[in-house]
Amino acid sequence: MPFILPEGLAPEVYPLAWLVGDWHGEGVVGYPGIEESAFTQDITFSHDGGPYLAYTSTIRLVVAPDDAAALAAQDGEPSADAEPDDAPASTPVPQQAPGPVWSTESGFWRIAPERPEGLTEEQHPVEVLLSDPSGFLSVYLGAVGNGRIDLASDLVARTATGADVTASTRLYGLVNSELMWAQDLAAFGQAMQTYASARLTRVENEE
Repeated sequence: MPFILPEGLAPEVYPLAWLVGDWHGEGVVGYPGIEESAFTQDITFSHDGGPYLAYTSTIRLVVAPDDAAALAAQDGEPSADAEPDDAPASTPVPQQAPGPVWSTESGFWRIAPERPEGLTEEQHPVEVLLSDPSGFLSVYLGAVGNGRIDLASDLVARTATGADVTASTRLYGLVNSELMWAQDLAAFGQAMQTYASARLTRVENEE
């Protein structure tokens, strides 16, 4: 099936057009001092006709059934093993609560107006600005081409109480119509190393 450019997309961001839409999938996060954990992720790339893409991401940890029951109890909901006194035994009860939010971020992606040296004919310069509610924002620079995006942080700024993140690299790729990404991180005094990765599938919105 041929790729169709999103309606109204600015020509300046055509090299990023394949990102536009909603994505959902699973991944894993782990780092020194952080136990390796599975997560689910929802990403949205959208546009309003301007020369950029708007981006949002939410990552939720995957909760084991016993932990899900505990979360449901905290929210005042019946656990999978509990039945209301006034409900018949056959009353369906949710088996799993949504996992807790691990991280969220939002920002903007654009193609840089000036082309730096060192890029191939198939590559275009990318600038990404991301903000994180844990108290820091990052500016990434990189290149997009042939369904692949390589990014490296150019600037990381944080508040006095923000997460101690100093640098990061990210790789995004379109593989068999799936969005795959991986992130390396330098934070909390640790050297740059693997932090998280995921495989996402495009969410087809019903008309």
